[in-house]
Amino acid sequence: MANKQTPVPAQPDLVAAALLWLLGGNVLLLSTAVPLRSELLGWTPAFWLLAAPLIMLLALQPSLPRQLKSLCRPRRRAMCSVAWHGCPFE
Repeated sequence: MANKQTPVPAQPDLVAAALLWLLGGNVLLLSTAVPLRSELLGWTPAFWLLAAPLIMLLALQPSLPRQLKSLCRPRRRAMCSVAWHGCPFE
């Protein structure tokens, strides 16, 4: 029987850093007067505070959106209408 191992992130420190970077950028944008776009910088603040950490997270963990979606999706349970027949899904 072959051992199947689940894939482990290659750089968990980088993933944690990208998450902190994203969280810090969101806090900075929501709590200060840093605009998403300015005449002088263009979209640079929004890119470096939001888009860059998201791109880094997707590069390090391509399956992260699927994992988050599966956490948010409600689980469906098998409904057995007749108790004496038994549930085929148990």
